[in-house]
Amino acid sequence: MRDALEDVLSSLGEVSIAVSGGVDSVTLATIANRLNGPDRVAIVHAVSPAVPPEATERVRALAASESWDLRIIDAGEFGDADYLKNPVNRCFFCKGNLYGAIAAQSDRQILSGTNLDDLGEYRPGLDAAKNFSVRHPFVEAGIDKKGVRERARLAGLGMISELPASPCLSSRIETSIAIRQDVLAAVHRIESFLTKTLDPKTVRCRVRRSGIVVELDPDALSRAGGMAANGDALRELLPDAYRDQPLSFEQYRNGSAFVGAKP
Repeated sequence: MRDALEDVLSSLGEVSIAVSGGVDSVTLATIANRLNGPDRVAIVHAVSPAVPPEATERVRALAASESWDLRIIDAGEFGDADYLKNPVNRCFFCKGNLYGAIAAQSDRQILSGTNLDDLGEYRPGLDAAKNFSVRHPFVEAGIDKKGVRERARLAGLGMISELPASPCLSSRIETSIAIRQDVLAAVHRIESFLTKTLDPKTVRCRVRRSGIVVELDPDALSRAGGMAANGDALRELLPDAYRDQPLSFEQYRNGSAFVGAKP
């Protein structure tokens, strides 16, 4: 017996699924491809300085094991001055570039991995989705984040089902501080270094007007005392212009680099 998600996916014709490499979009792509096959399902992954390389590696590995029709694109957001200014609705410009690039390739229905929980947050990217008539099968099927993870486990996706939330690297940059590729690369280097040395559940390297702030889950933060006292190793991973800025450790807070109100 089909469930609501399968009903939604079965009702669609040929689709293009935007896949970031996170649990939501990967799970949707896996289920849709198994149900309808690569002739009807194209998987589109955009690479950019804001996308961690491991996300792209994850997508490529799944494409090989699941026989996806994978299409790697450059969405072009780093050529968009509005995106690079990093306004409060930066995600609108990011998703607008992404969906525009997908739509330019074909007239297939575009799908996203948005789930019910996402609707309770300020997500300007959803406004961009409306402009391209993007559909959100998890939302249509009444599935929240917990439900997505359950389906990932049932699909045999292993550790992917437990992946922590990991928004794009540009989300680490405080609103209205311009997005720079070298800074995003440094943010990723610091987070990768701390992941290897502290094994945190959550790590974010925030770039704020007040300086560089490393946010960790409480357990990892309690183990970071020595490193906080000796930030030289982290400073070496920053661009020269940022090495003299204050560097501090704090407890992780969701969206703490997000400054400003909805425009």
